[in-house]
Amino acid sequence: MTEEKNWYASRTVWGGIVAILASVAHLAGYTLEADDQLGLVDGLSTLAGAAGGILALYGRVRARHRLV
Repeated sequence: MTEEKNWYASRTVWGGIVAILASVAHLAGYTLEADDQLGLVDGLSTLAGAAGGILALYGRVRARHRLV
């Protein structure tokens, strides 16, 4: 593995987060089916990617040095 990416771009990380949230939800009396969990992972990873893009653009706009 030589390529790098941010943690929030990892479907594995989001899958782990969803699994933890599903366990907590189950303890609270809610049930998430496997299809619901997959949909949630897809949605969260898409949102995280969009948030990363927005943050990158915001950082460029607020930067004090120009690119050369």
